[in-house]
Amino acid sequence: MAENWILEAEAKIRKKLPEVVKRSVHKVPYTSKNGVFDDWTNNIAWWTNGFWGGILWQLYHVTKDEMYRESAKELEEKLDATLMSPEDMDHDSGFRWLLTSGANFRETGKEESYRRTLLAACNMAGRFNPVGNYIRAWNDWGNKEKLGENAGIAIIDCMMNLPLLYWASEQTKDPRFYHIAVKHADTVMEHFIREDGSVIHIGEFDPYTGEFLRSVGGQGYAHGSAWTRGQAWAIYGFVLSYQHTKKEKYLECAQKIADYFISNIPQSGLIPVDFCQPGNCGWEDSTAAAIAACGMLEIAKSVGGGEDDLYRKAALKLLYTLYEKRCDWSPETDAIIQKCTAAYHDKEHEFTIIYGDYFFIEAIWKLTGQELFLW
Repeated sequence: MAENWILEAEAKIRKKLPEVVKRSVHKVPYTSKNGVFDDWTNNIAWWTNGFWGGILWQLYHVTKDEMYRESAKELEEKLDATLMSPEDMDHDSGFRWLLTSGANFRETGKEESYRRTLLAACNMAGRFNPVGNYIRAWNDWGNKEKLGENAGIAIIDCMMNLPLLYWASEQTKDPRFYHIAVKHADTVMEHFIREDGSVIHIGEFDPYTGEFLRSVGGQGYAHGSAWTRGQAWAIYGFVLSYQHTKKEKYLECAQKIADYFISNIPQSGLIPVDFCQPGNCGWEDSTAAAIAACGMLEIAKSVGGGEDDLYRKAALKLLYTLYEKRCDWSPETDAIIQKCTAAYHDKEHEFTIIYGDYFFIEAIWKLTGQELFLW
């Protein structure tokens, strides 16, 4: 039986979201201004644009309210503009299409959604560098005199997008997708995971020889620090790779990273942007807490020998803290999760970000046994 606060959170999500969706018809939200979701329809290639669809499908899955399905269908069709634009496709295809067309196919069996998801997987597979055994992250940033400037870049976030390739392999019975995902995961294990369980955000390879050149600071506090959302992507990403491959080394890696995360959770339960940020900096990233909690709940399902209790308790602490201190349940405001941060050195901190809401809802659905598993 779920704890009372979990059932309360579920009830509050069910109560708040219908009004939010009615106000957000035709929008593709990223953040909110004065409590109202913005709209990224005109920047449809943005990497977060699948998370609103994920929220809608999670709600449709448990309510069967057609309002959610219709809104999700509209977003999926909007994303076609990106799907047919190679310069807009990148390593984040899983975030965009597993939560939209992939969810539609899982829930309804729609053939058109299957084709969209498979096309996205094919594009992602095409980003694989076979000499370095990594999936390239970003495209070039528009300077024609610097073509290939990002050809050697891979980032920790991609671990959460590998399930798109596992899905494609499972659906088509073509192991090429699987092998690409596994080779990338192995490369990340070798070069991105430090001995203490902290992770780097950005790794740079020589794209012609495959040699690992260096780590780069990224969105955390500094080079060598521990950006908490990167930790969370790695926790969840590696346990998902374990679930799709049954390779024990991935589960062990997920546990190692989760153990580091758990050992650094502040007494308050509120997660900083970076575990190594200065003590006088109080900036938080609630998205890191929600993502890490989802990953830890999956680790708890996967481990035996009584180890599951450690990860489940840590996940519950993170989620209960968000529920008590960082959720906005007002029916007049759109976002639920507050105090999210995209990157430590950005000008803005502690605003709302759509994937904070997605992963919080996903976690609550896991705990109540009604999740539409999209990874």
